[in-house]
Amino acid sequence: MIEGLAVWIGPEAVLLTSACPLTTLSSAVCGGGLVSARAIVNLHVALDDPCTDPLSMFGAYVRAQDAPEPYVGLLTGAWTERATVGEEHGAGIRTIAVATVGLSNRVAAGRAPVTEWTHGTINTIVVVDANPEPAALVNAIVLQDHDVHDATGRAVSGTSSDAIVIAATGRGPRVRFGGPVSELGWSVARAAGVALEAGIRGWLERNP
Repeated sequence: MIEGLAVWIGPEAVLLTSACPLTTLSSAVCGGGLVSARAIVNLHVALDDPCTDPLSMFGAYVRAQDAPEPYVGLLTGAWTERATVGEEHGAGIRTIAVATVGLSNRVAAGRAPVTEWTHGTINTIVVVDANPEPAALVNAIVLQDHDVHDATGRAVSGTSSDAIVIAATGRGPRVRFGGPVSELGWSVARAAGVALEAGIRGWLERNP
């Protein structure tokens, strides 16, 4: 575990809190982009919930949990209590990934038709105990290969509503690169791969 980072997994949400501000880069519906945050929330919502006011939903949850602000917020229709975790420290950068996975609307980017945004089905949160430059954070956002296919048997790139957060503690020497063979990219890919593979395997076992 990363010093100062707490992870709570339950039926309402996955909640990560940090004793110190994290630099986060994300596609989150709340607090997306490059921001500073003390908490990351992956909030469970019903699949038929229109999520017309997500900011109020996050605000109510954060207040109820007395979570620190500012925060980054994701929405998911997947069961958050089944979130999976991956950790890595082999390259000298302590990394933790937490994923929630649902594959009911798997698609291939560029082949599936354009549609309206909805709450995320595969949401991945990665925290690194490092001090990467913003460009390295961008470089470290990795799409994994998971041998998942659509109904026609073709490989897919994910689901129609995936979201990702990568966050850094800012500790340690400055990291310039986050590509797949860098220490940062390798650590992110390993931790995220463990979390996502476990989540995908579990979903496929429950939905043969």
